[in-house]
Amino acid sequence: MMRLVVNGHEKSFDPPMSVAELLAVLGVPSLKVAVELNREIVSKSAYDRTMLEDGDRLEIVNFVGGG
Repeated sequence: MMRLVVNGHEKSFDPPMSVAELLAVLGVPSLKVAVELNREIVSKSAYDRTMLEDGDRLEIVNFVGGG
């Protein structure tokens, strides 16, 4: 098992896993979020090729529209 800290909560996942796969598992639409991996922003074009490792810390921020 691989342990990740996602938005401050430790969770376990089966490796290997990319950022895109993590978003899919969490049910988060990748087009409407920003992802920070270990304090660095991951570009949307890199979600598929950015592989996660045990102990990584992610912040996933949803964009919310409103008026």
